[in-house]
Amino acid sequence: MVHRREVDGESIVLGNHGALWGNAMTLWDHETGSVWSQPIGEAILGPLKGTKLELLPSTLTEWGDWQATYPDTFALDAPSTPSGFDLDTMAIVVELGQESVAFPVRSVREIEIANSEVNGAPLAVWVDPAGDNWTVLSRQIDDRIVDLMIRNGLLVEVGGDGRWDPPTGLGVEGTEQHLSILPGFTSFPNDYITFFDDGSFWTSAGLEPVVGP
Repeated sequence: MVHRREVDGESIVLGNHGALWGNAMTLWDHETGSVWSQPIGEAILGPLKGTKLELLPSTLTEWGDWQATYPDTFALDAPSTPSGFDLDTMAIVVELGQESVAFPVRSVREIEIANSEVNGAPLAVWVDPAGDNWTVLSRQIDDRIVDLMIRNGLLVEVGGDGRWDPPTGLGVEGTEQHLSILPGFTSFPNDYITFFDDGSFWTSAGLEPVVGP
């Protein structure tokens, strides 16, 4: 998840609080000592309780692919170990306004791209059928909405000429217009139910409301 670390126009410094809340990571800010829930980006304890950070657009892609498109990008080079999480057991969550939808990775991977909408915003969730790359893209281009499918590894406008690169949304054939990347993050389905009990799960047949434990 990528959050804007700004509160009332001032940047804050966040660290790993080390405790779990709702079986998910918590953060703390060095300025006030407030504790923040990572999944909802909201302070749950301390002077800033109730304050929410803005979730920013992000995508998961290969570094080589990204560097080829954006050669001047700076990257964090820090010691790490391979993640033990299996993406196929997770869902990609899109939260816009007061509505959220979880897109199960395994279900989306089967068709590569899911055309849907969240809070009235038309979007598409793409998952690489052969890897762990994924992204959430807007289907709004100026005053029209496009439906997308996958053909030869590219996003293709149904009934149109547009062609886009799935991880970046950049137009590559037939259009100079780009598809905007929208905020999204991964979550285990049970954790999604914990934090978004009024949300929905995407299925190929439509949206299904969350059913609590």
